[in-house]
Amino acid sequence: MYALEHEVPGISTLAGDPEEVSKGLHQVDAEQVVAVALAHATPREAAAIAQTFASIAELVKTLVGNHHRESLEAIVEALVPKVPPTPNELKEATMLARARTAVIDSGDWMTAAEIASAANFSATNPSAQPNKWKRDGAIFAIRHNGIDYFPSYGLDPQAGYRPRKALAQVIRTFGDAKDSWGLSYWFMSANSYLGGKTPRELLALDPERVIAAAADELEGALHG
Repeated sequence: MYALEHEVPGISTLAGDPEEVSKGLHQVDAEQVVAVALAHATPREAAAIAQTFASIAELVKTLVGNHHRESLEAIVEALVPKVPPTPNELKEATMLARARTAVIDSGDWMTAAEIASAANFSATNPSAQPNKWKRDGAIFAIRHNGIDYFPSYGLDPQAGYRPRKALAQVIRTFGDAKDSWGLSYWFMSANSYLGGKTPRELLALDPERVIAAAADELEGALHG
């Protein structure tokens, strides 16, 4: 015969041969059932093992629950800033977000696939050539939502949408002083050296002045 134990609240144990336990399960109101098959055991041994499981089941549930909560706490801890941002940091973040939005909304950007289509590159790997230009420092790209966007003003339609040579010189001039986003801000900002015009306006019309403006910008930054 099977034995039904209720020594631990919310936990029941059944012990007996498979047929007896199967019948007993119909009397158990539970969401989950754990079955352990014993190849060689007497009824008394089976009942003792079942009782042992019942005694440690609550401990196991507690440990698993605590581990889950600890894991959740660790994830939350990693996602929440260690120190709340200062008002200046919040202001800076807001200004940076506005600047990036203005850059993206300017309409000056092309994906590698768009460049490949305009330049009649191979459709097999359309990003190969633009990415090579970027690696070689002939052009830069801003990355937004996992996609590289190249400045259309840096490409010459008359030369098959190849990068303008002056652009590479500007990139070399700034070096590590400006990353891709920094270059994008500079090209779309009014420049006093250029008489209030933006470098992107004059890159095709007066490339030497744009190169000189970049050198002037860098020299001013180095000397404060």
